[in-house]
Amino acid sequence: MNFGPATSEEDSFAIMDRAHELGINFFDTANVYGWKKGEGVTERIIGNWFAKGGGRREKTVIATKLYGSMGDWPNDDKLSALNIRRACDASLKRLQTDYIDVYQAHHVDRDTPFEEFWEAMEILRQQGKILYVGSSNFAGWHIAKAQETAARRGTLGLVSEQSHYNLLTRAVELEVLPACEDYGLGVIPWSPLGGGLLGGVLRKIDKGRSASDHMVKQLEKHRDAIEQYEKFCDELGEEPANVALAWLLTRPAVTAPIIGPRTIEQLDGSLRTLEIKLDEQALARLDELFPGHRTAPEDYAW
Repeated sequence: MNFGPATSEEDSFAIMDRAHELGINFFDTANVYGWKKGEGVTERIIGNWFAKGGGRREKTVIATKLYGSMGDWPNDDKLSALNIRRACDASLKRLQTDYIDVYQAHHVDRDTPFEEFWEAMEILRQQGKILYVGSSNFAGWHIAKAQETAARRGTLGLVSEQSHYNLLTRAVELEVLPACEDYGLGVIPWSPLGGGLLGGVLRKIDKGRSASDHMVKQLEKHRDAIEQYEKFCDELGEEPANVALAWLLTRPAVTAPIIGPRTIEQLDGSLRTLEIKLDEQALARLDELFPGHRTAPEDYAW
């Protein structure tokens, strides 16, 4: 998502090359990223990188998403059969590839029946344009309905769910994660650092680095917990961002968080996450600081 708005094409190329050097091969994007309506800026950057050759496309599992508006006319957004067809073809062109590994619905579309959604996705798969289908920002019951509809049609169904999940935002523990576990979906958390709040925000502000107005407001809302969290990370001798990522790797159904580096330094720094082992005492402390949820209905009933 940062490629284009925050990171130049040249630096984006360097980050992706470095990722391959490190053995990181799953890249996630979306047609709306770049935030210039209809231009697909981020997909174009990735496509230009693929075009450099050297096995870049072959080594990459590329995931992209559709739903957001790419134009001002009907069927320029959401999950109608027509938009699925058009959006896929447009993403393939921008990405300069003939197939997408994981094609994801960026959000649930309450106006499109799952029968229509699956028929359109099945056609894309039959045409060889996509391999798998994923969801993003689906509720637990949306996942169940999608999977049961797919089962009736005799098709594979969803293989992944991309959810907003971090120490501060844990609502998916109620029903989304249990649904993913039951149906065998891999969970790909987005915003794993809570928009930067879990990335050592207090020490950054203390050093004079700027923060957005939104982050400042959120920080005031969670200041006590964040202060205690950063102190706890100091006790562990680890960077807050890496602890937050390491915690996600302990969660049921989670495959890997989306780290979204803007620089090679951020990418390299995140590798420490893989070496952090949080014991039961550390996990219990994090639950104290950021209370989570038990599976529904036990979370609120019996």
